[in-house]
Amino acid sequence: MAKTKVYFWLKIDKKFFDNIFIKRLKTVPGGYTMTVIYIRLMLESLDSDCILYYEGYFESLKEELALKLDVSEDDIDMTMAYFTKCGLIQIDEDKNAELPQAKAMVMSETNWASYKRGQRQKKESLDNVQKSLTNSNLCPTEIEIELEKEKDIELQLEQQQEEKNVAAGASKNVIFEKLKEAFGEMAISGTITQEAEDLLKVHGQRLVLYALDETILNGGRSIRYTRSILERWQGQGLKTIEQVKQNKADFEAMRQPKQDNPDNFMELPF
Repeated sequence: MAKTKVYFWLKIDKKFFDNIFIKRLKTVPGGYTMTVIYIRLMLESLDSDCILYYEGYFESLKEELALKLDVSEDDIDMTMAYFTKCGLIQIDEDKNAELPQAKAMVMSETNWASYKRGQRQKKESLDNVQKSLTNSNLCPTEIEIELEKEKDIELQLEQQQEEKNVAAGASKNVIFEKLKEAFGEMAISGTITQEAEDLLKVHGQRLVLYALDETILNGGRSIRYTRSILERWQGQGLKTIEQVKQNKADFEAMRQPKQDNPDNFMELPF
């Protein structure tokens, strides 16, 4: 079965341009350019839960965004400054930029849902052709055979998907609940769960759950924090929870100051 993908897009209607901040921006020199850049920033944030993460490759997030969008740093700087002042862009302590307006406008669809929608449209088209041929007293044998083939393929795909869901259901439920505990129910998106699935394939369920516990304990705010923990353990050759705990215990033991040993003192004669 092909890997499930999630497609995101913005649903922008007239109300977006009726926003008082957008209306005001259109009266400012360069306002239309800033409006387009803001929309592009929202699009750039769709696959990361409407957050633009500062990767740390350059001195600032603005410099990174200017390179990604292929626009000048001055235009990015003016756009970020204006929309931050309006509250439509929120910069956190890690220099990441959250776009709350985008969350209200984002739409998504999995490739499975897209396939099903395409199948329904194709079936409706074939049904219309079949009715037309029937009304004209022609035998639609070939069309009926093709339709049966489509039904068989669709049934097989549905059965494979159901078997996959049953097999992975229990594991996903545990991970999903831990993700909600770590990042909050409202923060869980298709992107985060997909990243969690990728981590599960590499590191296994027990180690991922333990890394999520460490994320909660240390106040980590994103799945990238969990990924960095797992990559650090992997780099140290730690593949089990027991190895991680032992490594932590050894490190703590090294940090403890050496206690005075009575055997190290000599008894002085009086």
